Amino acid sequence: MDIRHFRYFLAVARQRNFTRAAEQLGIAPPTLTRQIQDMEAELGARLFLRQSRDVSLTEAGATLMIEAEATVRQFESAQRNARRAGRGEVGHIELGYVASAVYSGMLQKQVRGFAGEFPDVSLNVRESPMANLPNMILEGRFDLGYVRCPLALPDGIESVRLNEEGFVLALPVDSWLNRLPMITSVHLQNENFILPEQMAGTLQVAAQGGFVPKLGAQPGGLVAVIALVSLGQGVAVVPASVVGHVSLPDVVYRQIPDCQAVSWLALIHRRFEKSPAVVRYIEQVKNS
Repeated sequence: MDIRHFRYFLAVARQRNFTRAAEQLGIAPPTLTRQIQDMEAELGARLFLRQSRDVSLTEAGATLMIEAEATVRQFESAQRNARRAGRGEVGHIELGYVASAVYSGMLQKQVRGFAGEFPDVSLNVRESPMANLPNMILEGRFDLGYVRCPLALPDGIESVRLNEEGFVLALPVDSWLNRLPMITSVHLQNENFILPEQMAGTLQVAAQGGFVPKLGAQPGGLVAVIALVSLGQGVAVVPASVVGHVSLPDVVYRQIPDCQAVSWLALIHRRFEKSPAVVRYIEQVKNS
C-alpha cells in the first residue's frame, strides 16, 4: 500500500458511497472498488460492510481511518514543508555583521523586513570581526555577512553594495585640534591614528594631506576605537553614522571638509549559494 490507497480509503469512508467517492477522486468506480479490495486482501480484513447503496466501516476500517487520517496529514504536511523550504520560506540563516551595520540602521531594516515576510526562517545574528567574516562564510560558519567596504574579498565571495557614507574625525575633547574652526587633512599629519577595522578612511585622509599616517592600535569594533580616543590615545577616522550612536565621555566628532573619501556597507555571500532561504534573503536585499 502507499499513500494513494489511504486517500482512496478515506474518500470512501467519508462519502460512505463508492460512486460519490470515485467522482470526488476523479477515477472510475470499478477502479476504486478494485483498489479497496486490494487493500483488504493485503490487510487480511474487511474495511467496509457493503449495503444496497452505501457502505459502513467495519471495526478494522474504523481503526484504519484514525491512522490513515494522521498519515495523510503528516504526508501532506511534509510535502508542504518541502515545497516551502524549496522556495526559501523555511530554513535557517547564520548572519554575521560589523557594528557600523547597526549604527546605520541597515541591519535592523533588512533583518526585520525579512523576518516579517518569512517568519519561519530562523535567523541567528552575531557580531563578528570584519577580517574573519569572508572566510567564515566560505567555510560555512556564516551564511551572510554585513561588512564595510572597500574590502578585498576572497574568490567565491560576492557582495551587494548598500548605503554609502563619508567619514568624520573622532578626537579627544582636549585636543588642540578642537581650537581650530575647521580641521583639514594637513592638520592631522602629526596625530596618532587609532584604527577601525576599515582603514580606508584613515589612508585616504593621509593621502589627501600628503603624509604617511602614524598608525596606532587597532582594537577591533568601533566602540573600542572610540574608547581609546576618549582615553587620549589618538584620533580616529570613522564612518559618519557613528555620530549620534556612539557617545562616550571626552570624545568630540568633527568634519574633515577636504576629505571626500566614502565607504559603504555591503552584504557578502557565497557566489554559488544553494540554500533557498539564503538566496531569498539575498534577493530581498537586492530588491530593497
